[in-house]
Amino acid sequence: MTPIDIDVLPPELQARLGDADASVRRIALIELADEQDEDHLPWLIAGLSDPDAELRTEAARLLAGWETPEVVEALAAALRDESEAVRLAVAQTLSELKSAEAAPWLLPLAGDADAFVRAAGLRALRELRVSAAVGPALASLGHPSAAVRLEAVGVLGWLKQRAALPELARLANGDPDPEVRRAATGALGLADAAQAEQARIAETALVRALADVAWTVREEAAATLGKLKLTGGVPNLVAALDDEYWQVRLKATRALGQLRATTAVSAVGRLLDQQAISNLRKEAAVALGEIGDPAALPLLESAEADPDPEVRKLARLARTRLVAGE
Repeated sequence: MTPIDIDVLPPELQARLGDADASVRRIALIELADEQDEDHLPWLIAGLSDPDAELRTEAARLLAGWETPEVVEALAAALRDESEAVRLAVAQTLSELKSAEAAPWLLPLAGDADAFVRAAGLRALRELRVSAAVGPALASLGHPSAAVRLEAVGVLGWLKQRAALPELARLANGDPDPEVRRAATGALGLADAAQAEQARIAETALVRALADVAWTVREEAAATLGKLKLTGGVPNLVAALDDEYWQVRLKATRALGQLRATTAVSAVGRLLDQQAISNLRKEAAVALGEIGDPAALPLLESAEADPDPEVRKLARLARTRLVAGE
């Protein structure tokens, strides 16, 4: 660590940073950080070792945005702080790193024996998009901790690791944690739908995910099927229009529009007059316009009397689109 040069600071501020009262030290540290002076970093880093946990937490937050080797190294070490609040603040600050130059300090964390440290390391590596993170992420897909598996899925998704599709499909359909299943389901969107084997893996897993017990997984599956334009899931998406959660119905409607599923016209049309939620009626109008089947014209015409002006507008636009044959 760079040694602290006491001559950098005014004596009054030095005195407050060394005050016996932790609240005084904390306010002084905040004032110091506000100056955004790199020469003050040693003082901020030293805050990570303060006896007071609240001040250490503040120091972790104040170091956000600084990506020097000394800062990253100090934050990595602070992931083992005895205070949970400090550890969480440190993990958040590490996750905000943007420079791939921080990777050498983060990569060892991604294979750490401690689950929290490992998850934090993977989370921090995700947005850096460094290829060296692929190995630790793959090795973490079977970790006992759901938090670790979740972050590993995130890394592979951001790096578009299509070779991991079979493992992602396995997690999407079989992981015991619903949040991991949801993340893996979304990550299947990295598949190249033009490649038959990738499309098969993704579509099979996504159709199964539409029947998941967790509505968030079903919602993600519907959205991903639409994104990939995998038409084999159309019957299952139509069935999802009766899901008990409106969020799932909305994403299924959107997906059917993206897929231009002409077999779904009547099912989507029913949403125009059976839904108390106006967002669903809006989505149904848009989807019918995207599907492009003239059979939807009477349905859209009726929707132009909807009590919601936005629904009326979207129905009118969709009807215009169909008449124009777009």
